[in-house]
Amino acid sequence: MAEDEELLLTVLNSARVIDGLPTDALSEPDAASWTRALGGSGTQEERDLLRRVRDALHLLIRGTSSDVSTLAAALDRARLRPAVSPAGVSWQLEAAPDEEIAVRVVLAWSRVTTELPRRLRACANQECHMFLIDHSRPGTARWCSMAVCGNRMKARTHARKRRFEE
Repeated sequence: MAEDEELLLTVLNSARVIDGLPTDALSEPDAASWTRALGGSGTQEERDLLRRVRDALHLLIRGTSSDVSTLAAALDRARLRPAVSPAGVSWQLEAAPDEEIAVRVVLAWSRVTTELPRRLRACANQECHMFLIDHSRPGTARWCSMAVCGNRMKARTHARKRRFEE
């Protein structure tokens, strides 16, 4: 797993469709506590930046945009500072408190797309709107959840085949 991979998926999947209704964890009444649970400050500015980053990543991952200006702006004031210890060199993120989560999400997206090329994708269920990182050996995972979306899609395919056969 890439560093902050879970954070990346949590933020990407914060705009879910539940029972056919769009939801947004960054706009809900408890959005401040939601971002604090991720290690953030919970401010409106933090949520606004995180929403812009999330929405830009949605477009990039789905292939409907190649605009990275929002991601570049999120990284504009961040720095990675080397720290040397007997174990080697590590990199410490320096970012404004309201920008740190968004910066970590952009860095995680970059690591995942570099370390696991073409494995970060949208769920194949068009009604779902969630994302997954495919860790399967063949790299053929299509659904965010086999128990939910996978079963639904397979049931629909089976029903279509039965209608075609009749």
